[in-house]
Amino acid sequence: MKKSTGFEKFANKKKAGTIKEAYRKERREIKNERAEAIKEKIDEKRKSRYAKPEAPATRPSHSKAITKSAVKIADKTPPAGVANAGQHEHGASLMPLNKFIAHCGVCARRDAAALVKEGIVTVNGANVTEPGFKVTEKDIITVKGKRVTITKNLVYILLNKPKDYITTTEDPQGRKTVLDLIKTATSERVYPVGRLDRNTSGVLLFTNDGDLAQTLSHPKNQVKKIYEVKLDKPLTKNDFDTIRNGITLEDGFVAPDALGYADPKDKSVIGIEIHSGRNRIVRRIFEHMKYDVRGLDRVMYAGLTKKNVLRGKWRLLTEKEVRLLKHFNKSTKKEKSDQ
Repeated sequence: MKKSTGFEKFANKKKAGTIKEAYRKERREIKNERAEAIKEKIDEKRKSRYAKPEAPATRPSHSKAITKSAVKIADKTPPAGVANAGQHEHGASLMPLNKFIAHCGVCARRDAAALVKEGIVTVNGANVTEPGFKVTEKDIITVKGKRVTITKNLVYILLNKPKDYITTTEDPQGRKTVLDLIKTATSERVYPVGRLDRNTSGVLLFTNDGDLAQTLSHPKNQVKKIYEVKLDKPLTKNDFDTIRNGITLEDGFVAPDALGYADPKDKSVIGIEIHSGRNRIVRRIFEHMKYDVRGLDRVMYAGLTKKNVLRGKWRLLTEKEVRLLKHFNKSTKKEKSDQ
Protein backbone atom coordinates (compact mmCIF):
# COMPACT_ATOMS: atom_id res chain seq x y z
CA MET A 1 0.00 0.00 0.00
CA LYS A 2 1.43 3.34 -1.07
CA LYS A 3 2.26 5.63 1.85
CA SER A 4 0.33 8.91 1.84
CA THR A 5 2.37 12.12 1.89
CA GLY A 6 -0.51 14.17 3.25
CA PHE A 7 -0.17 16.60 0.37
CA GLU A 8 -1.81 14.72 -2.50
CA LYS A 9 -2.85 17.94 -4.24
CA PHE A 10 0.79 18.44 -5.13
CA ALA A 11 1.69 14.79 -5.83
CA ASN A 12 -1.54 13.44 -7.44
CA LYS A 13 -1.02 12.09 -10.95
CA LYS A 14 -4.72 12.00 -11.93
CA LYS A 15 -6.00 14.10 -14.79
CA ALA A 16 -6.08 17.83 -14.17
CA GLY A 17 -9.88 17.94 -14.47
CA THR A 18 -10.36 15.30 -11.77
CA ILE A 19 -7.95 17.06 -9.42
CA LYS A 20 -9.62 20.44 -9.94
CA GLU A 21 -13.09 19.01 -9.32
CA ALA A 22 -11.95 17.34 -6.08
CA TYR A 23 -10.34 20.59 -4.95
CA ARG A 24 -13.50 22.56 -5.78
CA LYS A 25 -15.58 20.07 -3.80
CA GLU A 26 -13.25 20.43 -0.80
CA ARG A 27 -13.44 24.23 -1.00
CA ARG A 28 -17.26 24.12 -1.21
CA GLU A 29 -17.45 21.97 1.92
CA ILE A 30 -15.17 24.37 3.82
CA LYS A 31 -17.22 27.37 2.68
CA ASN A 32 -20.45 25.69 3.77
CA GLU A 33 -19.00 25.02 7.23
CA ARG A 34 -17.87 28.64 7.52
CA ALA A 35 -21.30 29.85 6.40
CA GLU A 36 -22.92 27.72 9.11
CA ALA A 37 -20.52 29.14 11.70
CA ILE A 38 -21.41 32.69 10.62
CA LYS A 39 -25.15 31.90 10.77
CA GLU A 40 -24.78 30.45 14.27
CA LYS A 41 -22.97 33.57 15.46
CA ILE A 42 -25.64 35.84 13.97
CA ASP A 43 -28.40 33.80 15.63
CA GLU A 44 -26.61 34.02 18.98
CA LYS A 45 -26.35 37.81 18.67
CA ARG A 46 -30.05 38.09 17.80
CA LYS A 47 -31.04 35.98 20.80
CA SER A 48 -28.89 38.01 23.17
CA ARG A 49 -30.19 41.28 21.71
CA TYR A 50 -33.86 40.46 22.28
CA ALA A 51 -33.46 38.55 25.54
CA LYS A 52 -35.03 40.31 28.53
CA PRO A 53 -32.55 41.12 31.32
CA GLU A 54 -33.29 39.36 34.61
CA ALA A 55 -34.29 41.61 37.48
CA PRO A 56 -31.89 41.46 40.45
CA ALA A 57 -33.24 39.38 43.35
CA THR A 58 -32.11 41.92 45.94
CA ARG A 59 -30.67 45.36 45.79
CA PRO A 60 -26.88 45.14 46.18
CA SER A 61 -25.34 46.81 49.16
CA HIS A 62 -23.24 49.93 48.68
CA SER A 63 -20.04 47.97 49.31
CA LYS A 64 -20.84 45.54 46.46
CA ALA A 65 -22.03 48.13 43.96
CA ILE A 66 -18.58 48.66 42.45
CA THR A 67 -18.70 48.15 38.69
CA LYS A 68 -16.25 45.97 36.80
CA SER A 69 -14.83 49.01 35.04
CA ALA A 70 -14.20 50.68 38.39
CA VAL A 71 -12.38 47.58 39.62
CA LYS A 72 -10.18 47.59 36.52
CA ILE A 73 -9.34 51.25 37.02
CA ALA A 74 -8.50 50.66 40.66
CA ASP A 75 -6.21 47.75 39.75
CA LYS A 76 -4.13 49.99 37.47
CA THR A 77 -2.33 52.74 39.28
CA PRO A 78 -1.63 55.54 36.78
CA PRO A 79 2.01 56.52 36.38
CA ALA A 80 3.08 59.74 38.02
CA GLY A 81 2.33 62.79 35.89
CA VAL A 82 -0.42 61.24 33.76
CA ALA A 83 -3.26 63.72 33.97
CA ASN A 84 -6.62 61.98 34.45
CA ALA A 85 -5.19 58.68 33.18
CA GLY A 86 -7.35 55.82 34.46
CA GLN A 87 -9.96 58.29 35.77
CA HIS A 88 -12.52 57.84 33.02
CA GLU A 89 -16.15 58.79 32.90
CA HIS A 90 -18.71 56.16 33.77
CA GLY A 91 -19.55 54.03 30.72
CA ALA A 92 -16.33 54.87 28.82
CA SER A 93 -14.94 51.90 26.89
CA LEU A 94 -11.63 50.78 28.39
CA MET A 95 -8.96 48.90 26.47
CA PRO A 96 -5.26 48.08 26.89
CA LEU A 97 -2.89 50.70 25.51
CA ASN A 98 -1.26 48.32 23.01
CA LYS A 99 -4.70 47.30 21.69
CA PHE A 100 -5.64 50.98 21.31
CA ILE A 101 -2.49 51.62 19.24
CA ALA A 102 -3.25 48.59 17.05
CA HIS A 103 -6.79 49.89 16.43
CA CYS A 104 -5.25 53.18 15.34
CA GLY A 105 -3.56 51.33 12.49
CA VAL A 106 -0.01 51.99 13.71
CA CYS A 107 1.05 48.33 13.87
CA ALA A 108 -0.06 44.93 15.14
CA ARG A 109 -0.82 44.54 18.84
CA ARG A 110 2.37 42.63 19.63
CA ASP A 111 4.51 45.30 17.93
CA ALA A 112 2.50 47.98 19.74
CA ALA A 113 3.44 46.39 23.07
CA ALA A 114 7.11 46.71 22.10
CA LEU A 115 6.62 50.41 21.24
CA VAL A 116 5.07 51.07 24.65
CA LYS A 117 7.93 49.31 26.44
CA GLU A 118 10.44 51.44 24.50
CA GLY A 119 8.99 54.51 26.21
CA ILE A 120 7.94 56.34 23.03
CA VAL A 121 4.21 56.34 23.87
CA THR A 122 2.51 59.00 26.00
CA VAL A 123 -0.94 59.13 27.58
CA ASN A 124 -2.25 62.62 28.28
CA GLY A 125 1.28 64.05 28.13
CA ALA A 126 3.13 61.49 30.27
CA ASN A 127 5.15 58.42 29.26
CA VAL A 128 3.55 55.02 29.87
CA THR A 129 5.59 51.83 29.59
CA GLU A 130 2.91 49.27 30.54
CA PRO A 131 1.20 47.80 27.42
CA GLY A 132 -1.83 46.73 29.47
CA PHE A 133 -2.48 50.21 30.90
CA LYS A 134 -6.19 51.00 30.36
CA VAL A 135 -7.17 53.95 28.16
CA THR A 136 -10.24 55.21 26.29
CA GLU A 137 -10.82 57.10 23.04
CA LYS A 138 -11.04 60.34 25.06
CA ASP A 139 -7.41 60.05 26.20
CA ILE A 140 -4.71 61.82 24.19
CA ILE A 141 -2.29 59.11 22.99
CA THR A 142 0.89 59.88 21.06
CA VAL A 143 3.45 57.56 19.42
CA LYS A 144 6.83 59.12 18.64
CA GLY A 145 5.29 62.54 19.28
CA LYS A 146 2.36 62.07 16.87
CA ARG A 147 -1.18 61.77 18.16
CA VAL A 148 -3.02 58.62 17.10
CA THR A 149 -6.77 57.98 17.01
CA ILE A 150 -8.79 54.82 16.49
CA THR A 151 -9.51 54.04 12.87
CA LYS A 152 -13.17 53.70 11.96
CA ASN A 153 -12.69 52.77 8.30
CA LEU A 154 -11.27 49.23 8.26
CA VAL A 155 -9.27 48.25 5.17
CA TYR A 156 -8.09 44.81 3.96
CA ILE A 157 -5.57 44.55 1.11
CA LEU A 158 -3.99 41.49 -0.52
CA LEU A 159 -0.62 41.99 -2.20
CA ASN A 160 1.25 39.57 -4.45
CA LYS A 161 4.67 40.52 -3.10
CA PRO A 162 7.65 40.39 -5.48
CA LYS A 163 11.25 39.75 -4.44
CA ASP A 164 13.61 42.55 -3.30
CA TYR A 165 11.00 44.29 -1.13
CA ILE A 166 11.24 44.19 2.65
CA THR A 167 8.18 43.68 4.87
CA THR A 168 8.31 46.73 7.09
CA THR A 169 6.59 50.09 7.33
CA GLU A 170 9.83 52.06 7.02
CA ASP A 171 13.52 51.33 6.44
CA PRO A 172 16.39 53.52 7.73
CA GLN A 173 18.61 52.21 4.92
CA GLY A 174 16.23 53.48 2.26
CA ARG A 175 15.47 50.07 0.75
CA LYS A 176 12.20 49.36 -1.07
CA THR A 177 9.37 48.35 1.28
CA VAL A 178 6.05 46.60 0.61
CA LEU A 179 4.21 49.83 1.48
CA ASP A 180 5.70 51.38 -1.67
CA LEU A 181 3.60 48.93 -3.68
CA ILE A 182 0.24 49.85 -2.10
CA LYS A 183 0.56 53.65 -1.91
CA THR A 184 -2.52 54.14 -4.07
CA ALA A 185 -4.60 51.46 -2.33
CA THR A 186 -5.89 53.54 0.59
CA SER A 187 -5.40 56.76 2.52
CA GLU A 188 -5.72 54.82 5.79
CA ARG A 189 -2.62 53.77 7.69
CA VAL A 190 -2.29 50.00 7.21
CA TYR A 191 0.44 47.53 8.14
CA PRO A 192 1.40 44.00 7.02
CA VAL A 193 0.11 40.99 8.92
CA GLY A 194 3.14 38.77 9.47
CA ARG A 195 6.30 38.98 7.42
CA LEU A 196 7.87 37.66 4.24
CA ASP A 197 11.65 37.67 3.73
CA ARG A 198 13.12 40.09 1.21
CA ASN A 199 13.66 37.24 -1.28
CA THR A 200 10.31 35.54 -0.62
CA SER A 201 7.35 36.37 -2.84
CA GLY A 202 3.63 35.70 -2.66
CA VAL A 203 0.50 36.42 -0.61
CA LEU A 204 0.81 39.23 1.95
CA LEU A 205 -2.13 40.78 3.81
CA PHE A 206 -2.37 44.42 4.95
CA THR A 207 -4.99 45.85 7.31
CA ASN A 208 -5.69 48.40 10.03
CA ASP A 209 -7.93 45.90 11.85
CA GLY A 210 -5.96 45.28 15.03
CA ASP A 211 -8.16 42.43 16.28
CA LEU A 212 -7.90 40.48 13.03
CA ALA A 213 -4.13 41.02 12.83
CA GLN A 214 -3.78 39.73 16.39
CA THR A 215 -5.89 36.65 15.63
CA LEU A 216 -3.97 35.75 12.48
CA SER A 217 -0.55 36.39 14.02
CA HIS A 218 -1.00 34.53 17.30
CA PRO A 219 0.73 31.09 17.27
CA LYS A 220 -2.12 29.38 19.12
CA ASN A 221 -4.46 29.92 16.16
CA GLN A 222 -2.17 27.90 13.86
CA VAL A 223 -3.00 29.81 10.67
CA LYS A 224 -1.81 27.70 7.76
CA LYS A 225 0.32 28.80 4.84
CA ILE A 226 1.24 26.96 1.63
CA TYR A 227 4.58 27.61 -0.09
CA GLU A 228 6.09 26.51 -3.38
CA VAL A 229 9.82 25.89 -2.92
CA LYS A 230 12.39 25.72 -5.73
CA LEU A 231 15.53 23.83 -4.67
CA ASP A 232 18.99 23.68 -6.22
CA LYS A 233 18.62 19.91 -6.75
CA PRO A 234 15.90 17.22 -6.61
CA LEU A 235 14.64 16.30 -3.14
CA THR A 236 15.47 12.64 -2.49
CA LYS A 237 12.87 10.20 -1.16
CA ASN A 238 14.82 9.71 2.09
CA ASP A 239 15.06 13.45 2.72
CA PHE A 240 11.39 13.84 1.77
CA ASP A 241 10.38 11.29 4.42
CA THR A 242 12.69 12.86 7.01
CA ILE A 243 11.15 16.31 6.55
CA ARG A 244 7.62 14.88 6.47
CA ASN A 245 8.16 13.14 9.83
CA GLY A 246 9.68 16.28 11.35
CA ILE A 247 13.17 17.55 12.13
CA THR A 248 14.79 19.32 15.07
CA LEU A 249 16.23 22.77 14.38
CA GLU A 250 18.20 25.02 16.72
CA ASP A 251 14.94 26.46 18.09
CA GLY A 252 13.03 23.19 18.43
CA PHE A 253 11.13 20.47 16.59
CA VAL A 254 9.11 21.27 13.49
CA ALA A 255 7.02 19.15 11.13
CA PRO A 256 5.06 20.35 8.09
CA ASP A 257 1.30 19.80 7.98
CA ALA A 258 1.71 18.43 4.46
CA LEU A 259 4.48 17.91 1.93
CA GLY A 260 4.50 16.91 -1.73
CA TYR A 261 6.21 17.19 -5.10
CA ALA A 262 4.52 20.08 -6.90
CA ASP A 263 5.64 18.73 -10.29
CA PRO A 264 5.98 14.92 -10.67
CA LYS A 265 8.53 15.48 -13.44
CA ASP A 266 10.66 17.94 -11.46
CA LYS A 267 11.51 16.72 -7.94
CA SER A 268 13.24 20.03 -7.14
CA VAL A 269 9.88 21.87 -6.92
CA ILE A 270 8.21 21.15 -3.59
CA GLY A 271 4.87 22.11 -2.07
CA ILE A 272 4.82 22.52 1.71
CA GLU A 273 1.95 23.41 4.03
CA ILE A 274 2.89 24.68 7.48
CA HIS A 275 1.38 26.65 10.35
CA SER A 276 4.55 27.55 12.28
CA GLY A 277 5.27 31.28 12.37
CA ARG A 278 8.94 30.95 13.30
CA ASN A 279 11.41 33.16 11.45
CA ARG A 280 12.52 31.82 8.01
CA ILE A 281 11.14 28.41 8.99
CA VAL A 282 10.65 27.01 5.46
CA ARG A 283 14.12 28.02 4.29
CA ARG A 284 15.71 26.64 7.45
CA ILE A 285 13.96 23.27 7.05
CA PHE A 286 15.53 22.67 3.63
CA GLU A 287 18.87 24.27 4.51
CA HIS A 288 19.07 21.86 7.47
CA MET A 289 18.86 19.02 4.93
CA LYS A 290 21.71 20.56 2.86
CA TYR A 291 19.55 22.07 0.10
CA ASP A 292 19.84 25.60 -1.27
CA VAL A 293 16.49 27.37 -1.66
CA ARG A 294 16.58 29.12 -5.03
CA GLY A 295 12.99 30.39 -4.89
CA LEU A 296 10.24 30.63 -2.27
CA ASP A 297 6.68 31.70 -3.05
CA ARG A 298 3.72 31.78 -0.63
CA VAL A 299 0.71 30.69 -2.66
CA MET A 300 -1.86 30.65 0.17
CA TYR A 301 -2.29 32.39 3.54
CA ALA A 302 -5.29 31.82 5.83
CA GLY A 303 -7.34 30.64 2.86
CA LEU A 304 -6.39 33.63 0.68
CA THR A 305 -4.64 33.04 -2.65
CA LYS A 306 -2.97 35.32 -5.20
CA LYS A 307 -5.26 34.15 -8.01
CA ASN A 308 -5.74 36.87 -10.66
CA VAL A 309 -3.28 39.19 -8.86
CA LEU A 310 -0.10 39.82 -10.85
CA ARG A 311 3.26 39.96 -9.11
CA GLY A 312 3.72 43.40 -7.53
CA LYS A 313 -0.02 44.18 -7.75
CA TRP A 314 -2.72 44.34 -5.08
CA ARG A 315 -6.48 44.16 -4.62
CA LEU A 316 -8.99 44.88 -1.84
CA LEU A 317 -10.63 41.90 -0.19
CA THR A 318 -14.33 41.46 -0.84
CA GLU A 319 -16.85 41.64 2.00
CA LYS A 320 -17.35 37.88 1.71
CA GLU A 321 -13.60 37.26 2.01
CA VAL A 322 -13.40 39.46 5.10
CA ARG A 323 -16.27 37.57 6.74
CA LEU A 324 -14.65 34.22 5.94
CA LEU A 325 -11.28 35.47 7.16
CA LYS A 326 -12.71 36.55 10.51
CA HIS A 327 -14.31 33.13 10.96
CA PHE A 328 -11.37 31.22 9.48
CA ASN A 329 -9.87 30.23 12.81
CA LYS A 330 -13.22 28.96 14.15
CA SER A 331 -13.82 26.79 11.09
CA THR A 332 -10.30 25.32 11.08
CA LYS A 333 -10.68 24.33 14.74
CA LYS A 334 -13.97 22.63 13.86
CA GLU A 335 -12.22 20.72 11.04
CA LYS A 336 -9.59 19.44 13.49
CA SER A 337 -12.20 18.28 15.99
CA ASP A 338 -14.07 16.40 13.24
CA GLN A 339 -10.96 14.51 12.13
